[in-house]
Amino acid sequence: MKNSISLIGMAGSGKTTIGLKLSEILNLSFSDSDNVIETKYGKTLQSILDSDGYMGLRAIEENAILSIKIDHVVLATGGSAVYSTKAMEYLKMNSLIIFLEVPFDQIMERVSSFLDRGFAKEPNQSIEDAFLERQSLYANYADHIIVNTESIDSCVSKILNLL
Repeated sequence: MKNSISLIGMAGSGKTTIGLKLSEILNLSFSDSDNVIETKYGKTLQSILDSDGYMGLRAIEENAILSIKIDHVVLATGGSAVYSTKAMEYLKMNSLIIFLEVPFDQIMERVSSFLDRGFAKEPNQSIEDAFLERQSLYANYADHIIVNTESIDSCVSKILNLL
């Protein structure tokens, strides 16, 4: 039985918020791969994206995920983690992967701006095109899909009912 949970989904899907609440309820530690990156490099995801490009940030994200010990932890991944087969296989082997699915219009309501978020997409790709591209990747890697369109407590309850 896997003793860890990895949350995947778009920026604004609630991975960090839901992850923190789940870790508290389940008495697990919490990790956020974006925070791991920012701590290690001493700069924001956006500044890494600006200096290394979106492929550079994705490579850094892969290495960060592979460096996290997945044992009794709830992990909130960066939204582009699903572009790394290696990272996703590592998570799949060591945790239950839950895709927090949120419709595009709600993502846009929740995220005031993608300009300073370190959103790793192709330079000419729109946020909506990136969203559409990622949806199938998230669904492909997920052990479970949880629609997160209501309250935090509602989403957490749905996840707890799976366990």
